[in-house]
Amino acid sequence: MQNQTEKDMLGSGWMIVAALSFTLMNLWVKSASQQFGLGSGELVFWRMSFATLFLGFMAKMQGKSFASPHWKAHLSRSVSGTLGMFCIFHAITHLPLATGVTLGYTSSIFLAVLSFIVLKERVSLYTQLVLALGFIGVVVLLNPSFQSGQEWAAVVGLCGGALAAWAYLKVRELSLLGEPGWRVVFYLSLVGTVLSAGWATITGWHPINLNTLPYLLGIGASALVAQLCLTRAYKVGDKFTVASLSYLTVVFSSLAGVWFLGDKISWQEVLGMGIIVISGILSGMSPLWLRKFKLFR
Repeated sequence: MQNQTEKDMLGSGWMIVAALSFTLMNLWVKSASQQFGLGSGELVFWRMSFATLFLGFMAKMQGKSFASPHWKAHLSRSVSGTLGMFCIFHAITHLPLATGVTLGYTSSIFLAVLSFIVLKERVSLYTQLVLALGFIGVVVLLNPSFQSGQEWAAVVGLCGGALAAWAYLKVRELSLLGEPGWRVVFYLSLVGTVLSAGWATITGWHPINLNTLPYLLGIGASALVAQLCLTRAYKVGDKFTVASLSYLTVVFSSLAGVWFLGDKISWQEVLGMGIIVISGILSGMSPLWLRKFKLFR
């Protein structure tokens, strides 16, 4: 029992570090956009290129193989994941930080819907109730954005959540096919680097100078640390505990947006974020686990 507790504690610790790192990344993304006018293509490029170089170098040093017979699944996962990141970064740069980040976390809601549509999985009454709760949260969260004329950014952010869900569906498929996690993340980063470089070339690059460099390095480094810590957390920690703590990114981003960026969040947005977070956590609970604690009958 003691070993299990220590395992859970270690997993929780890694996830908290990951949440803090993701929050720093989100802060640097929004700040770089506001202060220097960097577009989504450039921001995603710096987010992805660090991971590509680091994972590629580490895999080469360890003699790992980059070859995979499942390139179509990798391509689908990588393209959808990159497009989802484009959308979420767009939402982060045009909406209050907390709202943009939360829209990315609607992926758990869309994942359940896609599992039903694509994988033909049975949807229990419990899951239906959780999905309904999640969509109520989305409506409440987006209402202030639609009233303030930010409906396009809100819809794009919501599309980011849906695309991320499709990417997670492909991650599940690749995992069942026996693909190692590092290769999945590497090809996402590689494809993302190429696509974002192409988009940034079309929309225009901003020059790198001493003012922008700290932000760009911060985006890449914090994203890499966050990804490594997240992977470590799921490896050594309790899966439900770690999944629940991942929503700390929403909490940390909300506080950071208010304190450092001067974001103003309405009570409706706070309520919507809370509902989405709760529905995301509940979606990770099985009815059997809930019955054990007499929370669901």
